[in-house]
Amino acid sequence: MIRIDEVWLAVDPLDMRAGFDKALARVVTVFGAAHPHHAYLFANRRANRMKVLVHDGIGIWLAARRLNQGQFAWPRSGEPKQYPLTHEQLAGLVLGLPWQRIGQDGVIRVV
Repeated sequence: MIRIDEVWLAVDPLDMRAGFDKALARVVTVFGAAHPHHAYLFANRRANRMKVLVHDGIGIWLAARRLNQGQFAWPRSGEPKQYPLTHEQLAGLVLGLPWQRIGQDGVIRVV
């Protein structure tokens, strides 16, 4: 299992044809550096596809996820350009749930 200590979401879209190098370059541009045990999330313009780049301390992992219907609850382009997510929010996001409403321990506090 890959250890992930922090999860970061980048607001601006990423071309889903991007491979390791282009995704890593975007991480460095948006977040300043790719830190070990951090996950960086990007979506396409329609927010129905997502890529996750994880630096495990030795190398880089790149994973993709696609929703067949609907779209991920992705913030609009603008400020801020990045959001920190909890592990519970990440779990909700990859399922297509409104992660912004998920609090600690997966509790939804606002409807």
